[in-house]
Amino acid sequence: MNKFKFSCSALLLSALLVMPSCSQKAAVENENSGEPITKGRDTELTYVLENPYEVEAIEAPADGKVKNVILMIGDGMSLAHVYTAWTANRGKLWLENAQATGLSKTYCTDKLITDSGAGGTALASGHKTKYHSVGVDPDGKPLKSLVDYAHEKGMSTGVNVTCRLWDATPADFLCHNSDRDQEDAIMTDYPTCNADVVVGPGWEKMIDRADGRDLLKECADNGFTVTRSLEEFEKSDATKAFCVPYEHDTPVPAERGNYLERAAMKTLDILSKNPNGFFLMIEGSQLDDYGHFNDIDLLMQETHDFDRTIGAVMKWAAKNGETLVVVTADHETGGLTLVDGDLNEGKVICKFSTGGHSGVMVPIYAFGPGAMNFTGIMENTDIPRKIGALVGLEIE
Repeated sequence: MNKFKFSCSALLLSALLVMPSCSQKAAVENENSGEPITKGRDTELTYVLENPYEVEAIEAPADGKVKNVILMIGDGMSLAHVYTAWTANRGKLWLENAQATGLSKTYCTDKLITDSGAGGTALASGHKTKYHSVGVDPDGKPLKSLVDYAHEKGMSTGVNVTCRLWDATPADFLCHNSDRDQEDAIMTDYPTCNADVVVGPGWEKMIDRADGRDLLKECADNGFTVTRSLEEFEKSDATKAFCVPYEHDTPVPAERGNYLERAAMKTLDILSKNPNGFFLMIEGSQLDDYGHFNDIDLLMQETHDFDRTIGAVMKWAAKNGETLVVVTADHETGGLTLVDGDLNEGKVICKFSTGGHSGVMVPIYAFGPGAMNFTGIMENTDIPRKIGALVGLEIE
């Protein structure tokens, strides 16, 4: 287990960054209140990664047929987060294997500074919407997501997250509600969603509900094999699976281990059996939480965990040869700035400017066939539309 000193995070040099979002039990009530939960704003925080991890070069074709797409969202992750994580790991990240980089504009229809509801909906559907909306347009009308379009085309689909399933990003892809705070209502959309594999915590809102519904039973009745642990999920031979391994959120990385990587590898094993291809969304959800909390230690743990998952996914995609990997973010959280440090020591000294979100553009990284379509500056809504065009989805 790595020991961490209290500190900070940043971003990658040569490019732009990535990705979307969930929260802990002590979640911020108003994401843009500007009030940090634990640490004072503008306080210098120091972090040292004592046991850096190794990174390898991965090569994959930048051209050719795109059969499968893996969209990876780092919730609240900006270039500063990436460069800070790069510095802490002594100048190396798996993410640097990306062959193309771009920048995404994240504003929503009624606010300049977006949230994960509106930001994630744009990435899921190709449509901007109101702040706090999930999977609906500004008038509250349900929007199709990449999961729905891929399902209609006969592709397999999946969603893997580290946050509770009623949080914004997974809901953006699988549910529909004008208010992300309607958590109990949001959960009722899961039994009939168009995903073949869902892995994420939050079974507490699926059973013993005020409305008397047992959503885990409803998932089973709709063809899902339901499991309550990652180990059960990994051992299952189900082709349609719903895994809720924790009651609320996942534990911190030091406790949960490589949960996200394991979930992704098992999901890829299932989805890749479809000759028509697949679409998979993977979220490093809790980067957002620790940006809100201004906790550089846990923020770096989450960012490095997400990067290691990116590495595993890229290696899988390179071997497959027909899989595009796109990494991005829904917005930035915390106003992180890397103000000093030491690359040789893996030391970063950082400041946060807010306990909410900030209004910077976020990076896009692409790897594999079709990667060069994701260079330049674009709207967040362009990302799913470019993905759709590459695999033949007619996004409305």
